[in-house]
This record gives sequence, C-alpha cells and structure tokens, in this order.
Amino acid sequence: MKLRISNAWILTMEEDRPAFPGELHVENDRISYAGAALNEEQLSAMGPFERSIDASGNLLLPGFKNAHTHSAMTFLRSYADDLPLDEWLNRQVFPMEAKLDEEKIYWLAQLAFLEYLTSGITAAFDMYLSPDAVGEASRDFGFRTVLVGAMNDFCQSVADEERCYRLWNQPGDLVSYRLGFHAEYTTSRDKMEALADLAHRLRAPVFAHNSETEREVRQCVGRYGKTPTQVMDDLGLFDHGGGGYHCIWLQEEDFDIFRQRGLYAVTCPGSNAKLASGIAPVADLLRRGIPVAVGTDGPASNNCLDMFREMFLVTGLAKLREQDAAAVPAKEVLHMATVNGARAMGLTQCETLTVGQKADLIMIDQRQPNMRPLSDPRKNLVYSGSKQNVCMTMIDGKILYENGRFCAAVEPEVIYEKVEKILNEMR
Repeated sequence: MKLRISNAWILTMEEDRPAFPGELHVENDRISYAGAALNEEQLSAMGPFERSIDASGNLLLPGFKNAHTHSAMTFLRSYADDLPLDEWLNRQVFPMEAKLDEEKIYWLAQLAFLEYLTSGITAAFDMYLSPDAVGEASRDFGFRTVLVGAMNDFCQSVADEERCYRLWNQPGDLVSYRLGFHAEYTTSRDKMEALADLAHRLRAPVFAHNSETEREVRQCVGRYGKTPTQVMDDLGLFDHGGGGYHCIWLQEEDFDIFRQRGLYAVTCPGSNAKLASGIAPVADLLRRGIPVAVGTDGPASNNCLDMFREMFLVTGLAKLREQDAAAVPAKEVLHMATVNGARAMGLTQCETLTVGQKADLIMIDQRQPNMRPLSDPRKNLVYSGSKQNVCMTMIDGKILYENGRFCAAVEPEVIYEKVEKILNEMR
C-alpha cells in the first residue's frame, strides 16, 4: 500500500532533531518520505496514494519497543499478586505454567499483542516457555516480535536454542530470535557453558534476567564467589554482546563489564516496584555510557503492558533514587523507549522515522487536554502522556489499531473468547 499522512507533527527520533510540521509517506513496509509538506506538483510526481490520512496536527513518532516481556503470561494477570519475586515464582507462577501447552500460549500471547497496540508498542522482546508458539502467534497476528531463549534447568536446551535461532531469523520476517536463558539461579553451569559455546559459534549476543533482587545476587556470590554478571562474563556468554533484564543490584565491577562488553541494561520499573525488587541505577548506567532500554516485564508481575507508565516510572524513580529532580530527563527516557529498545533487540531498521526505515510508527492525539500546550512533545509523552493518546499504531506498513478499533488479522472477540476458555480449564 502507498499511504500519505499529512498535516502532522513528526518526531523522527534522530539525534538532536526536534519535532517539525510536515508529512510522511509509506510504501509497502517502508517509509518513503518524511519531511516538509509538499505542494500538488511534488505530490503528483510521487504518484497516486491508495490512502491519505489527515493527521490534524497529531504527532508521529517511532513505535515504542518493549525490550523485556513475557507476553503469554496474560493468564496470570491479577492472579499472582502482592508477593516478593521468589514466592511469586515458586508458589504461584511455576505451578500454573506447568498446565500450559503451545495452543494456550498462542492465544494468551495474542491478548498481549492487543494491549501492546493500544500502548503504541510496535515490537516486543519476548522470553517465554515456548518460543515457537509465540512466534506463530505473532506472525499470524501481524505483530513484530523478537523471541529470546528462556533456557533453564526445567525447559528448553541449547539444541532448542540453535534450532530456534536458525528457524526464526529469516530475512523480512516479523519474527526474529536472540539467544538467551532465564537466569543464573535457574540454570546450571553446564548449560550456561554450552550456551556460551553456541554464542561463540554463531557470534551472537546473549540475554538473561540479571541481578533483579538482592537475594539473587547474594546467593550467586555464595555459589560462585561472584555476581551473576561476573559469572556470565567469565563463562564467555557476553563475548559477542547482549544484555540483562532488570539490572537493579549491580556492583562496580558489573558496571565495568556492561560498559566494556557493550551490553544493554533493560529496566522494568513497574514490575520491580510491584515486586519490591528495588530501583534500577539508571542514572549510574547512563553516566557510565551504558545503553538503557525499557520493558514492561510480563502481565503477571506488572500487570499493565503500558509504556507510558513505564517511561514515567523510569524518570520518576531515578529522580527519587538520586535525590535529583534533573536526573534522567524526558528526552533520554523517550530515546530508551524507542531507539535504544530497537538496538537492544537487533531491530536496526526500526529505529527512526527516516526514509528506508520500517514503517513501525504511532500517532499521538495532541488534541486532548493532557497534551496541551504543545511546548515540548517529548516531555508531554513522558510526563503527561497516556494510552488514551494513542490513536494509531502501524507495524510493517499496516495499520493495526486506529481510533480505538483493532485492524489486526485476528478479531479481538475471538481472542477474548479463547483466553476465557483457557482460564476456565486451568483454574
């Protein structure tokens, strides 16, 4: 499809480029123009458009990249609450997950995709028990997903990781794959060593939960005499990059490893606050030149898949932790939620609204009172924006959500019905 969006404000997320009035064109899955308004002669030379949208002064920007989530955990939303992480996992999550199969995971993930669209999320970095089921759900739905291995002592193997890596990393597909494992505390040294060997053979980055709780770090030091970051690095897991999810209880040497290896730290403030895990040292990470991305974590621990809430918590909690109202400003947070998320996930074609990049974008309704006055769109998005402002979400050049209505391949009512049936069977 050839599409024109006119009368818009455009925030490309290019470095030091402010929002500007203009128009944006999409041809098939790519951005073909993003610039000043064109006259009739210029438009005529570009050929006819199959659809034209008047943005009426609304804001276009790249979609948010949810850099850590467990989409199919929608079945545990508002079920396993008000517990610390270790009790939450062992008493509530693991017993219920034992009842899952691939068909259930398929439909549970699609429920999360619907919520992502309403929050302006155009891609998710998804770690779960069955990557294939989530990948198929994503492909059928039309959502962009980067799968990451969840290998541990109870599910998945290094052979599974290699199979998924080769299966899902196909050019032009909405779904791709990164090596990963659940965490040091759920994964034996032998398995981590084998995954490191695979990462070396593939020259691939590795991702895992890392230093989410103080207890996790203390127990790891008890086992190995080192923190999780140091153990992973010593095993060679980070020789080709990667990153960690949460990264709350990092020590000084851990920061050095992140910086030297070019690792991404993915912060999930909503989940960390709800589980009382702690506040990530985001300002320290940034001061050391370590790239930070933002994730929602799963809908069992958050429970809301809302990047607006996450962005506000990133900056709000950082200011509180640092006792500095200037810490981690809105411009930096928005960069984390868009460009840095894309880079952490390997989505280098989904970073900015520039010619040749993938048409993964959102439109923000600036006519609502919480977005006025229009003095600084970045600050409005981070400090006062909400899901109610998302009036369009486009992925791969296709509009999947527009003015409160879903336009995805699967009808919402079908998904809701399937999920309710799954829950009735499981509980």
